[in-house]
Amino acid sequence: MQTHLDQLRCEDEGPRLTYCPTARSIGAARISRSLMGRVVKGAGRRGKHLGFEVDRRPWPCFHLGMTGSFRTLGEAPLNLASSPRVVETSWPPRFTKLRLVFGDGGELAFTNKRRLGRIRLRHDPRYEAPIGSLGFDPLLDLPVPTGFSDLLGNRSAGVKALLLDQPFAAGVGNWIADEVLCQARIDPSRRANELSAGEVRRLRAKLKHVVDTAVRVDADNSLFPRTWLFHRRWKRDARATIVSCHRIEQLTIGGRTTAWVPSLQR
Repeated sequence: MQTHLDQLRCEDEGPRLTYCPTARSIGAARISRSLMGRVVKGAGRRGKHLGFEVDRRPWPCFHLGMTGSFRTLGEAPLNLASSPRVVETSWPPRFTKLRLVFGDGGELAFTNKRRLGRIRLRHDPRYEAPIGSLGFDPLLDLPVPTGFSDLLGNRSAGVKALLLDQPFAAGVGNWIADEVLCQARIDPSRRANELSAGEVRRLRAKLKHVVDTAVRVDADNSLFPRTWLFHRRWKRDARATIVSCHRIEQLTIGGRTTAWVPSLQR
């Protein structure tokens, strides 16, 4: 379905457009010139990056960051990290950076509370940074078991740090990595190339399971299985446990807080 982009408004000092590798910022005027009056022919996602295919290049690409989201009037925020999912009752919403008005009367707002999100223009996003440098997407193109094993066999990094490395696995965030490793019963500090064949199979299977489950319930974390680490990992309580009273501990790996269960993960 094609949608005509009728108006484009940049709010709150305008969005920041970052060009890699020089990190130059281009403001609202450049975005307006590139997108005003264009026809949106499609949309896509890879990892944590989303983008529109329009009838003239460059195409806009979005990275939500920690607090960014897409919002439409009368709908909950379109962001996996948004919780709770509050339906918009005022328009444009607070912290709007980019507001798109379509020819059919629909509107889409890109919001960003902490200014960590990015909007980029790319002539061919698939082959340009940052999207072009991303690794496999666990939902879209998870490698077959032998290919996945080969990828890990060539890496000496800790397995938690490797899962968070976007050039290795696009879109795997901190809580997903912790959940996958907990369910696979693997110590997050283990070196990837030292995992046994059985551990590699479990790791791949749990990566697929966790991501597929989150997508199936539309990222509504209240519908995640109650046995998941997710529901207790945020509590910095020495008494926090998961199934059968296995205690959750916290440590820092690659600069990120890591929740794990030492009695289960080896």
